[in-house]
Amino acid sequence: MNYTPPSEFYLFSLSDSPALRLPLFVLFLLIYKITAFGNVVMLSVIIIDSHLHSPMYQLLWNFSLMDFSFSSTTVPGMLATVITQKNKISFSRCIAQVFFFHAFGNSENLLLAVMAYDRYAAICCPLRYSTLMNRNTCLAMCIICCTFASVHALLHAMVTSFLKFCPLVYIPHFFCDIPPLLEVSYSDTTFNELLIFTEGSLVALVPSLLTILSYIRITISILRIHSSSGRQKAFSTCASHLAVFFLFSASAVSMYFKPSSVSSPQKSKFVTLMYTALTPMFNPYIYCLRNSDVKTAVRKWLYQKDKSWENSK
Repeated sequence: MNYTPPSEFYLFSLSDSPALRLPLFVLFLLIYKITAFGNVVMLSVIIIDSHLHSPMYQLLWNFSLMDFSFSSTTVPGMLATVITQKNKISFSRCIAQVFFFHAFGNSENLLLAVMAYDRYAAICCPLRYSTLMNRNTCLAMCIICCTFASVHALLHAMVTSFLKFCPLVYIPHFFCDIPPLLEVSYSDTTFNELLIFTEGSLVALVPSLLTILSYIRITISILRIHSSSGRQKAFSTCASHLAVFFLFSASAVSMYFKPSSVSSPQKSKFVTLMYTALTPMFNPYIYCLRNSDVKTAVRKWLYQKDKSWENSK
């Protein structure tokens, strides 16, 4: 009855070795800069180029925004912890990080399912594509994805905030997330774990299943295309999307939907780094920037930038 939540938590750094602090800081600062550059270029080009205002690129714009926001939730704080070794985080900021991490992460997962549906409509139903995926429908889908992910994140953040902790808490992770918080809480976490495996499974696995089913239908339709160039173009777009999907989903599922008895702090750190730092870095390059229309728009945008800079001189 007299329980008072701790005012702050202590996070673990990526490495306790002083010799590794600077190399790790430089490495992940470079990764974050590459992530920011790729996603900012995508956001800018899609807004500027009128040829990229179709539903497909509207989805890519929202995905890039969520990608950059997702990475920014954890990586800057991790960099500060590595270089300064100041690993304190307040209770309220910790719960806020849990909320934004899951809001942006699940928005990405839901958007991947919508993007798979978009490709399904374009390849399997080309004559009805403008009806199935117009700009208003696309905007509504993006709003629904973000709203649904935010409600999911708010639910888990609130349930996590009700857990009880000791006055001095060391979280075995480099940022606040649900599994490490469950590990250090002395409350009964049965309800929290049940919520992850029920409601969390629906939010995470249902979009993944819809994405896989969409691409099964897409693959069947592509194999029926007689033109080799048409098959190659369709496979190129789908392969990039599937690479991003499996890279993100496989690491996230292995993090949250596994028995706690087989987990380890080092393995959890590695898996988390995969989908919080590396996947957002790869996404703009292996998916978005491989698109010929986007590459043409990027070249045009960079050319205009160079020309305006030369004129200013």
